[in-house]
Amino acid sequence: MEKQLRWVRRVSCRGAVSSDLNMSVVKHIRIKWKVGINLNLILYWRSLFYIHWRMDNMKTNWAIFSIIIVLTALMVFGCATTPKRNPLPESFMNKAQIPYIPDARFWGDTLPPHILESLEDEKFQIQLKDPEARNEPIHYLALSGGGSNGAFGAGLLVGWTEEGTRPEFRVVAGISTGALSAPFAFIGPEYDVVLRKLYTTTSTDEILKKRSVFALLKADSLTDTGPLRKILEDVIDGTVVQKIAIEHNKGRRLFIGTTNLDAERPVIWNIGAIATSGKPDALKLIRDVLQASAAIPGMFPPVYFKVEAYGQTYDELHVDGGVASQVFLYPAALDLEWVKQKVGLKGEDHIFIIRNSRLEPEWTPVTPRVLPITERSIEALIRAQGIGDLYRLYLGAQRDHLAYHLAYIPSDFRVDPKEEFDPEYMADLYYLGYQMAKEGYPWEEAPPGFDPP
Repeated sequence: MEKQLRWVRRVSCRGAVSSDLNMSVVKHIRIKWKVGINLNLILYWRSLFYIHWRMDNMKTNWAIFSIIIVLTALMVFGCATTPKRNPLPESFMNKAQIPYIPDARFWGDTLPPHILESLEDEKFQIQLKDPEARNEPIHYLALSGGGSNGAFGAGLLVGWTEEGTRPEFRVVAGISTGALSAPFAFIGPEYDVVLRKLYTTTSTDEILKKRSVFALLKADSLTDTGPLRKILEDVIDGTVVQKIAIEHNKGRRLFIGTTNLDAERPVIWNIGAIATSGKPDALKLIRDVLQASAAIPGMFPPVYFKVEAYGQTYDELHVDGGVASQVFLYPAALDLEWVKQKVGLKGEDHIFIIRNSRLEPEWTPVTPRVLPITERSIEALIRAQGIGDLYRLYLGAQRDHLAYHLAYIPSDFRVDPKEEFDPEYMADLYYLGYQMAKEGYPWEEAPPGFDPP
């Protein structure tokens, strides 16, 4: 059997065979094994071998490629063992809570529940800890997704510190790779050394482990992100959580975005509320949220959260926040002017957005075959989604009278990574962001296609 499987891999992975030859492969294996094997399963084995070949020789975007893989897996629906779940019923969707931390999260596409109580708490915290902050400029930071391109944002933050004008942000919101750097951006420059190490020395092997072909038949992802979890356990420790709690009690907020895949909705996690909850598993929950925010669907395993509703325990399946949006700050339905009045803030507002990606389209002739066409189409979709998010934030800033500041990877940066998380590529990108910020970053006042008023 192993000999036949190696033959399938050799023939299929070279990509130069016709559909007639593929059918011959199927017939050959049917005869050799002398069993009635499902055609879909054989074709799936072919796809898995192709996947492993691509992962060994990868220069494509894994976030895109993982989506293609998920679509391929539909060919064998019912052939593999499905992980057991106890999913939350749809009718309980708006009642589910993290046990003992009711304010741990809220939907990202609607007004948060109990918002008045939350704003009163924030107002009290500011009056108690930092009453002068009510009249000072208010700075917001939104960190986008982008995988290894997050090195650009990390370098920009550290260079901004060196330049001497990096402000303290009242709100920091991170998604995907931006979620991994958000806690350190929130705490402040004392953690710049962590950002530098994280985004200039980390390789693919330190983020994930490739699963075997056999494991893929019953897995919920192509890879095991145990190595990434180890990094989170090293850098997100009790001291970090304590510092987040201290800043939260001053009225500052740290938000992380994930996607509830059961509900197809964005979720915003209030990390400071978790940090101040006093619950023994708060540290683990924060690590879970960060891991979920960066869980590229299909490529990285999803994160399952235990929730309670009406006295019963269920689970929710969360993946990369970038599935819902590439960058966010607060729900569009929230009127920030009204929030400021309730909290008693009077300073001028500034939103700083770091988009860990290029914005210009890139010309690439596409090979007229299924995988290249699908891959390129999804790549274009993600790019368009990211620019749409920048438009949304810009229109919200105009409505709520925020000064808009945008940074992104310049189009003349043309270094290609040798692997998905290539430390040399990330170091180059990190030092690009660092140098641009150290010299005084030229923030854009509007997204592409808009002229600032």
